Amino acid sequence: MADAGLPRAAHIKTRSIERTLLPLIKQISSLVATRGEAAAGGAAVQRVGAAVCCAVERFVAVGETIADDNPDVRHSMVLACKEARAAGRAIERVCAGADGTGAGMVAAARALLASVTRVLLLADMVVVRQLLLAKDKVARSLDRLESVTNFAEFVRAFTEFGGGMVELARLTAERRADLRDERRRAQVAAARNVLERSTLMLLTSSKTCMRHPGSASARENRDTVFCQMRRAMDLIHYVVRDGLPGHEEHSQEAAQWESGTALGALRGLSTQVRAARARGGADSGRRRALAATLRALVERTHDFTDSAYTSHEHRQRILALAERIAYELERLVAVAVTLEEQGGSGAALESACAGATSAATELEKALVVAARDQARDLAPLAEEARKLASDLAHIGNQRQKIASSCGERESERLHSIASRLHEQLDHIIEVCKLLRHIAMSETLQVSAKFAEINLRIYGPQVVTAARTLAAHPSSAAARENLDVFVDMWAWLLSDSARLAKELLDLTEERPDKQQYSSLPRPGKHGTTSKPLKAVKLDTEEQAKIAKSGLEMKMMSSEMDAETEKWQGADENNDIVKRAKNMSSMAFAMYQFTKGEGRLNTTQDLFTQAEYFAEEANRLYKIVRQFSYQVPAGTVKKELLEHLDKVPTYVQQLQFTVKEPTVGRAATFSKVDNVIQETKHLMNVISKVVTTCFDCANKYSLCMPERVAMHWKPNLRKASTFKSENSVLNG
Repeated sequence: MADAGLPRAAHIKTRSIERTLLPLIKQISSLVATRGEAAAGGAAVQRVGAAVCCAVERFVAVGETIADDNPDVRHSMVLACKEARAAGRAIERVCAGADGTGAGMVAAARALLASVTRVLLLADMVVVRQLLLAKDKVARSLDRLESVTNFAEFVRAFTEFGGGMVELARLTAERRADLRDERRRAQVAAARNVLERSTLMLLTSSKTCMRHPGSASARENRDTVFCQMRRAMDLIHYVVRDGLPGHEEHSQEAAQWESGTALGALRGLSTQVRAARARGGADSGRRRALAATLRALVERTHDFTDSAYTSHEHRQRILALAERIAYELERLVAVAVTLEEQGGSGAALESACAGATSAATELEKALVVAARDQARDLAPLAEEARKLASDLAHIGNQRQKIASSCGERESERLHSIASRLHEQLDHIIEVCKLLRHIAMSETLQVSAKFAEINLRIYGPQVVTAARTLAAHPSSAAARENLDVFVDMWAWLLSDSARLAKELLDLTEERPDKQQYSSLPRPGKHGTTSKPLKAVKLDTEEQAKIAKSGLEMKMMSSEMDAETEKWQGADENNDIVKRAKNMSSMAFAMYQFTKGEGRLNTTQDLFTQAEYFAEEANRLYKIVRQFSYQVPAGTVKKELLEHLDKVPTYVQQLQFTVKEPTVGRAATFSKVDNVIQETKHLMNVISKVVTTCFDCANKYSLCMPERVAMHWKPNLRKASTFKSENSVLNG
């Protein structure tokens, strides 16, 4: 069924389309697997065929409603719905035995999957265009705000702008949650962050500019905020439009938002070298690709060697290793050319590939060490920069009190603090730039890139706001504006320090703790009875585990944030207690991926995963009882959709934990699978807890323990509801 009409994965940009298609694919796969019985018209297969046809009819009805409401996609949607309906009926005829052979089943399956996917993509296009319309509305509001000349008109324009921003925030949040691509999700989050934080600065800088229309510094503050907000909306437009047909990343616009890293170039180079080794050489096209990757790598290492804050020792080592890798690749190309022209043994190629791989590994280590060396300085740098900004705000207060004879002295002090602040800013920006190059996940790469951009743009504006206040010491608007810019400065510094800490944690070498000394333990989880020596994970394994662990930590933090909302509730609230227990377990598993915490061996990890699955099962039963008192409606449907996924993920985690393994590689794979399955279960549990909180607030429902005491669920009604779920929704 891999080729049964499903478009390439690159065309499916969102999780909602993926979730809708998966149950249908499973149903069709089972039908194709039993196509002999289908040809004979078996009763069970006939029922499945009728159910599929009925589900497609309901699905098509929704698509036709969308077509009626959206003239721009009406024609394409009607055609796609017509094809889907015909394919559904064809499936039903085949299952009834009317259309004979299994070949007819395969053809009908392909047609059904293709038409349903097309309907989903057209519906997604409608969502994308709604978001772009909301973005354009905010852009027009910004233009109006920039052109107002009096305060009353500004208030009206800002009110309109606020309404548009609320709608844009809602739509972008939904789109971000639905995107499949990690980099795209991170980019939308970064753009939303800029818009959210810039809104208050837009208000205060515009007020200051209107209060002091002749102030060049006030106008610079305001224009910078407008420019940065428009840039954030351009990024949203770029990411969202990427989901539309014909707008893939082939335009020059992509260069504005996408930039490679040194680590990415190194790993790409290693992949190309391994491919050359596997193929026994490299043709002219692959040799050109190697040369292009080398040029990109050398260019990106310039950020390390050209930095004024890179030590002489690190700079010399990076330059030497860059020369070595260029030499090794030149040798590899020469060997490949010789093999292509004259033939011969592969020993020379093997040696050249080994030399290039070794040089790439050494260079990667050198870059990480150089970046870590600077990252350690970021926390004290950020603290000093925060104090300098506070001093700027203090000068503004002093200017309101001191005599004019002291004004010149305060101006000199302002100039001195501004110079020191710019020095600190340059250093912090350099650190963020290097951190992006060693970031192991796309989320961290995007975070580092936007930390650098925001610091570069908004950092100098703190000094500009201070100059406005220095020129107008009695202005309340200028005072408020400086306070807001200082707050933004503090936020940016905190973001940078957090980013540095995460990357330091991920790249820290712990040879004593990171060896997984229990790989494997005799007699445990089906491993071999002969114990193996403790081994150190290689770089790729560490990166894979570290990324999964970081994602686990982020989900644990989200769960903690959700349970905080329940702090005013009864202390015996079972949902909160179970959720907190699971969050604590997930955090312990995250610490295991770093070689820290109370889980020291893989046996400890597997035992913790078993407890985690049991706790999830208990939480499922509690929330299931709680759901019976939630009135019918959209919120209850959402709760049940999330809740019904819990048993499946619990089973998958339990099966993974109990799966026998033999050997080190298999046990490491099991470790990674356990963490992945725990992450998936944690994700759906977080959604369940969030929806429970929404239900309790919306309908003023009592806590779960009271439900168990005072209310008996109508099991017959619940089972009737379950039986009415459509096939397409699984």
